Amino acid sequence: MDHATMAHGGEGSGTSRLPANETMNHGAMIGLGGETTLMVHGYAWGVYTDQTGPRGDEKVYVQSMAMATVTTPFEGGKFTAQTMLSLEPAMRHDGYPNLFATGEVAYGQPLVDRQHPHDLFMELSARVDLDLAPDVTAFVYGGPVGEPALGPSAFMHRASARYNPEAPITHHWFDSTHITYGVVTGGIAAKSFQLEASAFRGREPDEHRWNIETPKLDSWSVRASFAPSPAYLLQASYGHLKEPEEQHPGEDENRFTASAHFNDGKELSAMAAFSSKNRQPGETLTAWLGEVNWDIDRHHTLFGRVENVANDELFPDHLDPLHDRKFRVSKFQAGYAYRLPLGPANLALGGTIAAFAKPNALDAAYGSNPMGYTLFAKLSFGD
Repeated sequence: MDHATMAHGGEGSGTSRLPANETMNHGAMIGLGGETTLMVHGYAWGVYTDQTGPRGDEKVYVQSMAMATVTTPFEGGKFTAQTMLSLEPAMRHDGYPNLFATGEVAYGQPLVDRQHPHDLFMELSARVDLDLAPDVTAFVYGGPVGEPALGPSAFMHRASARYNPEAPITHHWFDSTHITYGVVTGGIAAKSFQLEASAFRGREPDEHRWNIETPKLDSWSVRASFAPSPAYLLQASYGHLKEPEEQHPGEDENRFTASAHFNDGKELSAMAAFSSKNRQPGETLTAWLGEVNWDIDRHHTLFGRVENVANDELFPDHLDPLHDRKFRVSKFQAGYAYRLPLGPANLALGGTIAAFAKPNALDAAYGSNPMGYTLFAKLSFGD
């Protein structure tokens, strides 16, 4: 079996799939002798953001990620080991301003209108694929830090979001499990489909991001992916998470996600997704997400994202009259990047602008027309 052609096309984060046309995460390939290869890629991303209104803030910060994957085939299968690291823990615990984003805590308080940094160890995992038939394998994946079979590929691994410097405000609906301490996944993979199930730790990482937290297997998920052609990937997943949020002790979560991904293999990539998370006990909160990236030519890229989410975490103070009230908010974001190839590296210079739609009841907290702006320089290697 040709594992090179089968396994690398359409790989997303963890064990997730993307359209086979998507090559963003392939990186620079280095031969290590025999058929063993090392793939490396990463980025350093300097960003200035200004979020307006009473809850807004501005900040200069750097996002970063470095990834290395070693793959070696053997008779009847292949073995893969993967690590992904970030220096984002060097940021303050409360990360960067991002209006209407919620989830996790910093300095003991719930994070609201900010996006938390990633952990030093974003992934430490291994995977074994065993041939069952031509272009069909059974696989086992896992490690102390990994990603379970739940949701679409994480946002920083999607070509449709590759130049967007902000995490989605729907991150905790779709891909918040992309850094999970303790994951075991088993499944069946073929060119046109993948079926898988995971056991993993439901609690999200705490605010101390330099360490590896104690792995557990107290939650579960299942996911089905279907690729009708190299340009498309469809996924649906469902999971039960044991107390995922520190700010909601005693509340489990049942999460459903579905997404459709497109990549024409040339210049256009896009995604549309829906998620529903049902707290046990508690509210059912839904979210929609659409994003697109268009490489107009060798240098110019336009991209955008539209989100709509029902959120009840915008007012964490129990004495606030709006505490635990559910508000549906939309974010509309557009951006531009100018790309400069630099040999094995790429430099992208650009910016974004964002507007929001919200209920009038939020005017006192956010102002009547809050906006968000970014300027960025992204230096990437191997993608």
